[in-house]
Amino acid sequence: MDRGQKTEAVVALNAVFKQAGVVVVTRNLGLTVAQSTALRTKMRDEGASFKVSKNRLAKLALEGTDYAQIAEMLTGPVALATSDDPVAAAKIAVEFAKTNDRLEIVGGAMGDTLLDEAGIKTLAAMPSLDELRGTIVGLLQAPATKIARVLVEPATSVARVLSAYAAAGE
Repeated sequence: MDRGQKTEAVVALNAVFKQAGVVVVTRNLGLTVAQSTALRTKMRDEGASFKVSKNRLAKLALEGTDYAQIAEMLTGPVALATSDDPVAAAKIAVEFAKTNDRLEIVGGAMGDTLLDEAGIKTLAAMPSLDELRGTIVGLLQAPATKIARVLVEPATSVARVLSAYAAAGE
């Protein structure tokens, strides 16, 4: 990698850090290409990304962002999981680490809040942004459904009474 490519990599990584909702630092303990590809695919499907980067370049890219405090975690063979949704990258990384002992969660950050391994696991246990939206929509639709049921119920009761009266008259 020549100097120009390094500069481009730092600029691109800096842009990712500036828009990310969460950054999860993981330690790669010998993931195979197939395992790494599977993890990247899961991340991509959920709107997150998983990138192995040179620690020195990542530290340079962190400067001037809310995530500058994670620079101390960048030692050894690490990879960074990022997503706009504050839960997606953490959730996928933690789930993958549960089934694969070659990926270790080191820590990370959500904005300017530094998170250790336990913090990332707690974050992963939270519902995602899409799940929260679904819950809110469900809560908003519930009152409308109840109102419609209350308005329809008297007409249904009257129809039952008339039906029963007609059946009794025969």
